Amino acid sequence: MNTSTTYGARDHARAQAGTVVETMPTIPASEWPEPPDGVEAGRLTWAETVAGGGYTHKVLARGSELQLTDLRGDACAHLLLYHADAPWERLNVADTVKVQWNAYLGASMALLSDQARVLATIVADDSGRHDTLCGTSTIAGNAERYGDGSPHGPSPAGLGLFTLAAAKHGLGPRDLPPSLSLFQGVRVNTDGGLEFTGSSGAGASVTLRAELPLIVLIANVPHPLDPRPDYTVTPVRVLAWRSTPSTPDSPEWTSSPETRRAFENTADHLNARGIS
Repeated sequence: MNTSTTYGARDHARAQAGTVVETMPTIPASEWPEPPDGVEAGRLTWAETVAGGGYTHKVLARGSELQLTDLRGDACAHLLLYHADAPWERLNVADTVKVQWNAYLGASMALLSDQARVLATIVADDSGRHDTLCGTSTIAGNAERYGDGSPHGPSPAGLGLFTLAAAKHGLGPRDLPPSLSLFQGVRVNTDGGLEFTGSSGAGASVTLRAELPLIVLIANVPHPLDPRPDYTVTPVRVLAWRSTPSTPDSPEWTSSPETRRAFENTADHLNARGIS
């Protein structure tokens, strides 16, 4: 189809209506064909497959559950979270690690904000290969390693993609803290060095529960310690659905004294705003 004229370009664009490809959002999310077990399709609020080198973002209500799945074993979902009603409060990876005395993410761990509150909890994890230490890739680093790190180039860096995603919510580069990385693991050796442990394999999932209303930013790019010379990253599936927040008798509340205090801080914050 000739797109050299305005009319031709319009006709070409309209001809794409109804086209379905693997890496795209499903709108409405309720039309996603394979909801998670026990989740009715009508509860889905987000259904998307993010390409390698792609990014996505969404605002989720408190109590929502968010599931990320490494479809082919080479996804690396870098994650940032913000309090949607007060986005100056955001994920603090350092506090997440030091308050819970644990650098390795897993089920029942809380993802803490810089206000000592719980933004989200990990309610299920069958991957066990994540990273709280390295953050995401930079444009300069990818340019040196792959020849290009620009957001629209062949090997986008996570920081550039996060910058684009943040802008959709009125946030700028100064609002980008260090991120978490899901599905590509890093361990600390006895000598203090970092060892890249890679993926646990295709099909692994992580499910989070939003304990506050959240802005979620995801950049699916290779981990900065991935030793492979090629830009290697495969799609990640993102599903979210309406659910309910944790309660004081939930296992997440009682996983440690420090985590319980963070939940109490969160409850106190919500109570002051008249939210039960």
